[in-house]
Amino acid sequence: MSSANVSGSSAASAVSSQWLDLVAIIVCTLAWGTTWYAITLQLGVVDPVISVVYRFTLAAVLLFAWCLLRRESLMLTRAQHVAAFGVGLSTFAINYALVYIAEQWVTSAVVAIVFAAMAFMNLIGFRIAFGQRASMLAWLAALLGIAGICLLSWDEVMSANFDTLAMTGIGLTLLGVAASVVGNIYARRGEIAGSTIAASTGWAMAYGAGILALYALVTGKPWAFEFTAEYLLSLLHLSLIGSVIAFLMYYGLARRRGYALASYISALAPLVAMVVSTMFEGKSWGVLALGGVALVLFGQFLLLRSKRT
Repeated sequence: MSSANVSGSSAASAVSSQWLDLVAIIVCTLAWGTTWYAITLQLGVVDPVISVVYRFTLAAVLLFAWCLLRRESLMLTRAQHVAAFGVGLSTFAINYALVYIAEQWVTSAVVAIVFAAMAFMNLIGFRIAFGQRASMLAWLAALLGIAGICLLSWDEVMSANFDTLAMTGIGLTLLGVAASVVGNIYARRGEIAGSTIAASTGWAMAYGAGILALYALVTGKPWAFEFTAEYLLSLLHLSLIGSVIAFLMYYGLARRRGYALASYISALAPLVAMVVSTMFEGKSWGVLALGGVALVLFGQFLLLRSKRT
């Protein structure tokens, strides 16, 4: 094969990868941007921890079924299971349980602002865990994301009642963000150990659901279920779209372009959340909100321009 053919093939592969990255970003943003509202439909009758158990049990079953249909082995090595357990404990147990609980006491807009910090905290976590030096563009993009979400949610933040329960909710969300960063570190260790995305994610969700189920049994939480269309449809959306599809896309993006780019979705998702709030909750958009959108999108542009971290 001539050098011209090799060069052309490499260029085509690069373009294809860029389109795949863009699709992953869009799908994850739309999926997680709508889950903020879907989570509020889960609150009320069923304890938040139990709802998370239902969500990731269903998601794990769907992922295992997907692996079987594709004849992908569900067997993991010891190192891969350790990594999957770490993701399950950090991301799918601690992180999501804390977010569900926090949304009982603080508005989803405030939770979104706190979660936008994950892009920044992820850079710090990977620097400590793997010695990775992020580019200045990545640091700048993370800061732009946080600033943009602050502007986007400024009206909601100013009207929020920051009482003791609200501050507790913010504290729990910060712990959830930290747990999510730890989960990303374990996901990277699973990648290094050679685990496949679908099987390892399925096991991680199963571990997370199992840990929370054990916690619920020990603490005596009631195993209720709400047989309403609202609860069932939101559960299906959270499990299939917000968990199975989104995390397959997310971890694929992270392996191709690094977790700095992938974790920036935490700043993009609130944009969709605000649109959903406009449709169902009557949110209005001001000049500050539009400026916030511009900052977040510019941060994403900088990350796409930066090299893989």
